[in-house]
Amino acid sequence: MSNDKAVLVGVDGSDASYKAAWWAANYAKHAGLTLQIVCAYSLPSYAAVSFDATYTTMGNDVAAHNDAQEILSKAKAIADEQGVGAATLIVTGDPSSVFVELSRNYRLIVIGNRGKGGLAERLLGTTSSSLPAYAYCPIVVVPYTDDDGNLMHLSNDIKRVAVGSDESKWGLKALQIAAAFADSWNAELDVMSAVPNISGLTGTGSAEERSVMDSYLDDLNTRITPLMKTYPDLRINKTVVPGSAVEALTQASKTHDVVVVGSRGRGGFTGLLLGSTSQGLLQHAVSPVYVVPRKYVEAEESGLKAAADAAESTDVADITGVEKISVDLAKPEQLADLESTIDPEHKE
Repeated sequence: MSNDKAVLVGVDGSDASYKAAWWAANYAKHAGLTLQIVCAYSLPSYAAVSFDATYTTMGNDVAAHNDAQEILSKAKAIADEQGVGAATLIVTGDPSSVFVELSRNYRLIVIGNRGKGGLAERLLGTTSSSLPAYAYCPIVVVPYTDDDGNLMHLSNDIKRVAVGSDESKWGLKALQIAAAFADSWNAELDVMSAVPNISGLTGTGSAEERSVMDSYLDDLNTRITPLMKTYPDLRINKTVVPGSAVEALTQASKTHDVVVVGSRGRGGFTGLLLGSTSQGLLQHAVSPVYVVPRKYVEAEESGLKAAADAAESTDVADITGVEKISVDLAKPEQLADLESTIDPEHKE
């Protein structure tokens, strides 16, 4: 069974993951997609590396399984409050490899960031093992706080979308996805193209520098023209900025509801997405980052995505380490203050 019309969100008991569940439910409801929630843990030391610090019971698989069910019941209740019924899954073993395999089956995977270790650390920890670098479907990474630990507000309505655009196939696909995403929300789309710093040219204000900037703007106009025909009502703004695309997109995350970017996989822009503290977009963005992975783009480019989905997608219960379960909704008292904790500014 393929879940091409489903959104998957990962939770681990941290407030960051519950915030991701909130975003995923809001998006699924808007897009008319189904939602599935997965909790991942590993044994024997699951409490130290898998769940949030709240879930510290050490013991056998039964204890871990019970904790996972409690986590899922809260996340399911968060989705239910938005009018979204969600199916629930438990993953045992290494979540990095399992999530990559799961990504063959879903329209979108959503995970939280800046939690206390747990799932986010294991899926975003390094460039070489990062889920956004190797997934077969787009990934949305939802920040919990900014760099100073301030909680970030999430709006029910997406009004502004930013996208980093270049002439690579990854950049073009990210632009297409961002346009469709913004149009579905009746949002404004800001398309950003970065001009690399050139020693002796950048910042001089010379005619040569203006010529380079104009050339990039012309290329940007060429990329945008087809989108204007496809989405005639979409409001598109274009900006050419000198210097780092990562810095520009990080700044854009402060004024936009979502930032969309393409990922080339190992090296390339993924190094900028997940690289050093000074560079990593995912480490510093304060709005959700919608990553379009290399494998997803290459499958679509080859024209074999439908065939690949048919051949490779299996029922998630057939993937090693994945178990479909049913959980009850958490009781209201179990959710006490949870939503105000993950987003104190949220109002219905």
